[in-house]
Amino acid sequence: MPVINFTYHDLEELLGTPLDQADLLDLLPMIGSDVEAFDDAKVKVEFFPNRPDHLSLEGVARTLKGFLQIEEGLPEYKLEPSGVTLSVDPELEDIRPYVACCIMEGIKLDENKLKQLMDFQEDLHWVLGRDRKKVAIGIHNLDVLKPPFRYLAATPDEVSFVPLECHEELTLREILEKHKKGRAYAHIIEKFDAYPLIVDRNDNVLSMPPIINGELTKLTADTKNFLVDVTGTDQRAVERTLVILATSFAEAGAKIKTMDITYPDEVRILPDLTPKEKMVHVKKSEEILGIKLTADQVVDALKRVRMGAEKVDEDEVKVLIPPFRVDILHEVDLVENVAIGYSFPHLKPALPRVATVAREDPRKEFEKLVREIMVGLGQVEVMSLMLTNEENHYQKMLLPEEDRIEVAQPISQDRTMIRKSLLNGLLEFLDHNKHEDLPQKIFEVGEVVYLDHKTETKTKGASKLASAVTHSHANFTEVKSLTAALLTNLGLEMVVEPLNHPSFVKGRCAAVKGLKEGKTVLKGVFGEMSPAVITGFNLEYPVVAFEIEFV
Repeated sequence: MPVINFTYHDLEELLGTPLDQADLLDLLPMIGSDVEAFDDAKVKVEFFPNRPDHLSLEGVARTLKGFLQIEEGLPEYKLEPSGVTLSVDPELEDIRPYVACCIMEGIKLDENKLKQLMDFQEDLHWVLGRDRKKVAIGIHNLDVLKPPFRYLAATPDEVSFVPLECHEELTLREILEKHKKGRAYAHIIEKFDAYPLIVDRNDNVLSMPPIINGELTKLTADTKNFLVDVTGTDQRAVERTLVILATSFAEAGAKIKTMDITYPDEVRILPDLTPKEKMVHVKKSEEILGIKLTADQVVDALKRVRMGAEKVDEDEVKVLIPPFRVDILHEVDLVENVAIGYSFPHLKPALPRVATVAREDPRKEFEKLVREIMVGLGQVEVMSLMLTNEENHYQKMLLPEEDRIEVAQPISQDRTMIRKSLLNGLLEFLDHNKHEDLPQKIFEVGEVVYLDHKTETKTKGASKLASAVTHSHANFTEVKSLTAALLTNLGLEMVVEPLNHPSFVKGRCAAVKGLKEGKTVLKGVFGEMSPAVITGFNLEYPVVAFEIEFV
């Protein structure tokens, strides 16, 4: 989870008022954070990834102003046209097609704030950018550049520049081979015949997205005017990232100037700070939160969390959502913010009116036993998101696409459907942890959801267990032994049958059932993963795996 470090002095400077340390430590959890450590001068705070606007101290201060009633309601930012343009090369359409830029003037930096800015940039790369694959950010010293700018597809061996932390010119291909950032992120663009590049009027290189900026535009504590670029494969994510950056700078006193981004078929003036409008209902809020509310109370609560709110009638409130609040998708998200603004300590617990004797759900008891057995077999438990995407779930697993439950308004192209399998989540985890030592032995117990046209709800939930093991000698015998050990510890009879499965190597895959008194308790598949699946997830060693559904 992203962590930010700041001093009380820096926060008070942004708030414009002194703040008691004890009050701050009580208040921070109320806005969705976890205070990890603090002393007399500094505090270390962890924020959930769903609030990327809180990954900068400026964003935290903006929210705290609402809770402290220093400023309430929708923040307003003045935009001025810069007259500066950036043209987009149509050759980038299949490489890295989207870009968003703006100019920030009048920024005051010191060494500490410069470090905070770099940390903010890297946190956004992780939270929104999928480690730069989907979104990458460049922040440049505007004063050494000459507009207009161009975002172009450059030939790797014909263009060279001096990248950051380097003292000699390198070609684009050499940067991928020799520079530490080039080696770390080469996998994103090396398969293409041309690489993305941002240049100014004199062909000075600003950035080679998503790899490295040019040494020419390096930021220092003396930099006052910035050009911010965001590039990527998802236009909405790219433009929202620019909004989060621009509004955070604005909270620190910078002036935002728009730029004209000229695509082959349209011109976009960015950043776009238009708030999104939604409705929230008082009765719905009461139903979810379990408290009595009035429309005026809902309005006040939403203003405290820095949203615009206006009473329409006694049951309906019109809400203006700030453009940096990328976490708001549905009405229930607004209800959550009503609870935050109302303040969680004011939500008093109450005993249910019906007397009951509780016990753990038998299904959860069984899952708990399965977890204990897997840990005893030397496995490490992981937890992945229930939302995935068609590419990882079907294409990389070599599976035909089937009916699935899709997300109506996905926040990103990485989370577009509800998972039907746990295996691709485990392989994604292994991909993200290639830097760790081998062997890696992981498992997950979790819920999946199928479409079921036989029921009224047309959905069917199920619990599954999946395990994946990777090291240089991982083989069929190992995963068969692991599966057999699990079933033996569960007291089940193991029945194995031959199976051809697209995700596994032919002839090294089997179907398995766990029987108790002749009744099937669980069923699934185990074997050696196909080399095409392994390389599809950028893995470098054999992977064996099993997936079992609890019947």
